[in-house]
Amino acid sequence: MTEAAEKSARVVVADDQTIVREGIVMLLGLLPGIEVVGAAGDGIEAVRLVAELAPDVVLMDLRMPRCDGVEATRRIRAEYPGTQVVVLTTFGDDDSLFSALRAGARGYLTKDAGGDEIVRAVRSVLSGEAGLSPSIQLRLLERLSEPEPPTVTVVAEPPDGLTTREIEVLVLIAEGLSNQEIARQLHVSTATVKTHINNLFAKTGLKDRAQAVRYAYAKRLARPPVN
Repeated sequence: MTEAAEKSARVVVADDQTIVREGIVMLLGLLPGIEVVGAAGDGIEAVRLVAELAPDVVLMDLRMPRCDGVEATRRIRAEYPGTQVVVLTTFGDDDSLFSALRAGARGYLTKDAGGDEIVRAVRSVLSGEAGLSPSIQLRLLERLSEPEPPTVTVVAEPPDGLTTREIEVLVLIAEGLSNQEIARQLHVSTATVKTHINNLFAKTGLKDRAQAVRYAYAKRLARPPVN
């Protein structure tokens, strides 16, 4: 047995819901090879605990106040690379998954994961491997096998502070897609699409989809159909 296998993994739990956080801490306390050394109620506190305690792994929720799990993961991986992050969240949509992985998370589990699955994920990331649940692994494989969404016109300075994702949504609106069709195209939920639309409307002062189409044409983000 290796030294890594014999040593208990020192873990910090980050979740804004007290009852959920306490439940996870209680569950981890029953699992072999895991020692909970701290618990945080938001991302800022999670980063602070990592600085103080230098844990091996943070089990990170994504949707938290003040500083969400993606930003907290990014800070931890940049400032404390000796600590790995395993996301433990309710959300398994593509936006959440890929944002967390791009931020530096090495594991991703949904909250229906069992104790054995959590232990495997923690051990995997400490061994330099990915700690992904089977459903998340399947989602990644499906995503790789699917055609890529339409290429967005690259602009040196995005107009009105729009993000790349908001421009993608705007281009698809200009192509006449409904919210449900955009969600399928971008592999996100309809609620996520609505959020992006609300954000881009607020930034640009647009009132409806017709104005959005004209805006996309005017900014040369999309091309009018050829008659």
